[in-house]
Amino acid sequence: MPDHPYQVMKKDTVLNVGFDDTDSPKGMCTTFLAYKIVDLLHKQKTEFLDFPRLVRFNPNIPWKTRGNGAVSFKIKTKNPPKIKNQIKNLVTKHSDTENGANPGLVFFESDAIPKEFTQFSKLALWQLINRNIAKKFAKKNNLEIHYQGNGQGLIGAIGAIGYDFDDHTLELLSYRKKPKFGKERKISIQSVKDMQEKTFPDTFNSFDTKKGRVLITPHGPDPVFYGVRGENADSLIHATEILQTTEKLDGYMIFKSNQGTGDHLKNELNSDSMKPYASGKLSGIVSSNPKILKGGHVFFKVSSNDHEFWCAVYKPTGMTAVASNLLKGDKIKIGGGVRKASKNFPRMINLEFLDVVSLVTNTTLSNPECKRCGKKMKSKGLNQGFQCIRCGKKAPKKTRIKISRNIKKQLYLPGMSAHRHLTRPLQRIGTVNDSTQFDQSLSWFCVYRN
Repeated sequence: MPDHPYQVMKKDTVLNVGFDDTDSPKGMCTTFLAYKIVDLLHKQKTEFLDFPRLVRFNPNIPWKTRGNGAVSFKIKTKNPPKIKNQIKNLVTKHSDTENGANPGLVFFESDAIPKEFTQFSKLALWQLINRNIAKKFAKKNNLEIHYQGNGQGLIGAIGAIGYDFDDHTLELLSYRKKPKFGKERKISIQSVKDMQEKTFPDTFNSFDTKKGRVLITPHGPDPVFYGVRGENADSLIHATEILQTTEKLDGYMIFKSNQGTGDHLKNELNSDSMKPYASGKLSGIVSSNPKILKGGHVFFKVSSNDHEFWCAVYKPTGMTAVASNLLKGDKIKIGGGVRKASKNFPRMINLEFLDVVSLVTNTTLSNPECKRCGKKMKSKGLNQGFQCIRCGKKAPKKTRIKISRNIKKQLYLPGMSAHRHLTRPLQRIGTVNDSTQFDQSLSWFCVYRN
């Protein structure tokens, strides 16, 4: 009951918060800022309605930092102005603006997310969106926005709030203490191998067994020590219990993410949508035999809907052997990012996957075989046919024989070390994670009190 008959109880407000571009190539991390904000809100007993979201947008944007990820979260609060002010202060404090960060922060008070947000978010997945479009969107939809620099971060901030998860994964990001920022990360390689084996298939892309390479630790100066990706929170927390390091870490947070979903390649590429830096997929017929250029990279053309598209498969992907065995007439599905035209090359698609649908029969002409002797006949001269040197049997012309193909009708992906954040790994093909169990009792956030 209110203390005074005229006192009105404050109602809970659902507040969506989105932010992006707080980091730079020299340091900081947008997810670490989220970790700091959540820590502050947790101490104030703020109610979270879902996992914090880590949404990866178009990976082909040339000025992105690392994985082009933006963060958002949804909370209930009786005091939105206070929460907003606290978040604004933290964004200002932890954004690396001195080294080129252009942070954007968006507040949206509503439990329901309008379809306009979702449409904007879908475009940001595969297109290049001008920051002025984001500013116009914010004005049209009466959003409360704050930004520094040129406001580039507003695109991801709006998109992260509006992202509609048809499929999702989770990522547990573990953070370092400040004195360790920029220093070498030391983790037991054997423990990473063990973790992958014990948590498969509920985690993915942790250790590349072919290259003997740990994939959960970044290499830059940012505050992340490791990130484990998977399907559910229990498996991620179990993974942290297996991993071994001598470094005392600060804590961890689990994000809901579109990593490992391949969502950026759902858009159909065509002559109109194939603009520089776009992402997408198309089906077509191989229209030129592959060329292998210096460095081992493979280039070929695909015909689709009466248009030809150049395709490139680069050696680091590990798919060049497959691409080099394609032939004119093969039917394929491909996905990737559009590279703008250069002095030496036209606009082309840099492949992120290659799905072989059907293969043409590969044949060659050969001297006929003597059925009696089992030997190849010899030519008698120009236009004089062929004759067996053993028994004298003759044949008028060469025969066409079938050559086996060194390629199969199947989906080919880059090697694990060449996967992008959004690449759908083989173990997730056919998997859709469309429901999330979330409540305050989950151990989705933890600060180690050492």
